[in-house]
Amino acid sequence: MDFDQRHVMITGGSSGIGKATACLLASHGANISLIARTPSQLEIAAQDIKAVQSGQQVLALEADVADREALNQAIYTATAQLGPPDILMTAAGMARPGYFQDVPLEVFEQTMAVNYFGTLYAVKAVLPLMEERHRGHIVLISSGAGLVGLFGYTPYSPSKFALRGLAESLRGELKGTGIGLSIVYPPDTDTPQLEAENKTKPPETKNITASAEMWQPEDVAQKIVQGVKNNQFVVAPGLEMGLLAKLHSVLAPGLNWYFDRIVTQTRSQSS
Repeated sequence: MDFDQRHVMITGGSSGIGKATACLLASHGANISLIARTPSQLEIAAQDIKAVQSGQQVLALEADVADREALNQAIYTATAQLGPPDILMTAAGMARPGYFQDVPLEVFEQTMAVNYFGTLYAVKAVLPLMEERHRGHIVLISSGAGLVGLFGYTPYSPSKFALRGLAESLRGELKGTGIGLSIVYPPDTDTPQLEAENKTKPPETKNITASAEMWQPEDVAQKIVQGVKNNQFVVAPGLEMGLLAKLHSVLAPGLNWYFDRIVTQTRSQSS
């Protein structure tokens, strides 16, 4: 896909992987609309994207993706100003790790509302606009935790598993329509969200994820853009995510044994 003068709409585009992808696509000539909750972050992100390549249109719109009406209004405004989206990327997300019994039920509900329904609402609103023109590409941001359940991520993993189910179900429906679909399984990435997660991660979770390779948002963005260019359904950056995406069912028993061992060691050290 040629990105020059294309309209790229990104939810959660004010930071992290969403912002990095917006900057990269702007450097390829794309016009960008960002939808996120925090006006101050949106303004900074818009300025940073404009600085990448002058002349590109960058629109920053405030909306909570879990609020369907607010999100629909933001999408309507972006479409009115920049035209129908050529690419929709749903990068808005939240995670609050913790022990299952300690995490309030409201956190489970909010996590599903943002991570799954926030994506679903955006796709439902944008897909008809793509169908009218028989072209477009949708990029859903899942996680390695959407391939295998992780200790301490009981609110988060199910929401990312749900995105995988949505993508795998929708993929067949979009075949032959001219609309591409990608689902991304990023590894641990150095983002503000990961920094926030580390504040509530149980020690067992920290030890399980300690050996994982840390990626930079810009490197993940490169893999996403490459995946869109190649009309790639599964985008799994790095060797670890690549193997997990292909062999998660085969690897799950061994991974569970490994994770359980780390949990036992962590608990014995703290007792």
